[in-house]
Amino acid sequence: MKRICIYVPINGVIEAITPAARIFQTANEFLLANGYPAKFKIELVGLKKIIPLSNGLYSVTTDRLLKEVTEADLLIIPALIDGEMSKAVALNEPALPLIAAIHARGTEVASLCLGAFLLAATGILDHKKCSTHWAYYHEFMQLYPNVEIADGTVITDEAGIYSSGGANSIWNLLLYLVEKYTNRETAILLAKYFAIDIDRNSQNAFSIFKGQKDHNDEGIIQAQDFIEKNIGERISIDQLAGLIAVSRRSFERRFKQATNNTVLEYIQRVRIEAAKRKFETKRLNINEVMYDVGYTDTKAFRDVFKKVTGLTPIEYRNKYYKANLEMPAASYAFTA
Repeated sequence: MKRICIYVPINGVIEAITPAARIFQTANEFLLANGYPAKFKIELVGLKKIIPLSNGLYSVTTDRLLKEVTEADLLIIPALIDGEMSKAVALNEPALPLIAAIHARGTEVASLCLGAFLLAATGILDHKKCSTHWAYYHEFMQLYPNVEIADGTVITDEAGIYSSGGANSIWNLLLYLVEKYTNRETAILLAKYFAIDIDRNSQNAFSIFKGQKDHNDEGIIQAQDFIEKNIGERISIDQLAGLIAVSRRSFERRFKQATNNTVLEYIQRVRIEAAKRKFETKRLNINEVMYDVGYTDTKAFRDVFKKVTGLTPIEYRNKYYKANLEMPAASYAFTA
C-alpha cells in the first residue's frame, strides 16, 4: 500500500488540500469496486494538530505531525495562499528541514501550484525544473534563481520530484501520480468522474503576459512602453537602443537583466498577448489579427503563437472567443 502524506501548510489553500485527499480516496473506491485491493493510505500532516487556512476562514485537523513522518512513499505540498510568497513561506519555515529530511530518506515529493515556493525553499529543487502558477513566474525566479521554471508546463517530473502549474493544473498532476501508482484505466475513470482533461500539457493558453516591469531600469521601461504602443510596426533592437542612447550590446544586456526576456522574446510575447485579446473579443480571421500585431508571414505567426500558447491561432479563437455572452434583460425572471 502506498503511503500518501499531504502536508497542510499554515495559511494554505483548502482548495488544493481537499483534491489531493479526495482523488486518492476515490481511486481506492474505484479499485475496490473493481475487485482490487485499496492502494493508498492517506494522511494529513502538519506542524500543529490544528492548522488555520485561507486567512482563518477554515481550519484542518491533521492526522499526525510532520516531524513524526518517518516513512512515506509520497509527500504532497499543496498551494500556499496567494499574496507575498516570501511571507507565506516564512510562516512554514519550521517545515523546511523536515521536508528535506523526509525526501532524503527516499520519499517522493510533489508540489501543487504555489506549493512550489515552499518546496523550492527547502533546496530540493536547486538545479532542477519545476512548474508553478504562471502569474508568479517572475517572483519565483527572483526568490529561487537556482531553480529553472518550466515555462507553460502543466506538470514536471524530475526523478521523483513533481510539480504542477496553476489552479486546476493540480488535478493533472494528481491524475499523473495515480496513474503512476496504479494504472491507466483507473486514471481515466477518475478523469471522467472529476471531469478533468487527462492529457492537458500546457497552461500557456491561460497566461497573461504582464510586461515584467517590476524593476528600476527607467530606460528599459521606456523601451517596453514603446514596444507595447507600436506592436503593429517593425521594431529593431538598434531602434530601441537609440531611444535610450546606449549601444545595442548594452541595451540587450540590460533588457535581459531587467525583464528576464531577450528583446525578441519580449516583442513576441507582447504581440501574441495582443493577438489573444483580439481573438477573445472579436470574430476576426487569422490574417487580420496577424497584420494588426505586426506579423506578415502566416507560418511564422502560427509557429510563434503555438509556441507561446500551446494552441494554434484557430484553436485559440474557437476555444476562447466570447460571443454575445450578455443575456437579455427579460431572461432574468424570479418567481416567489
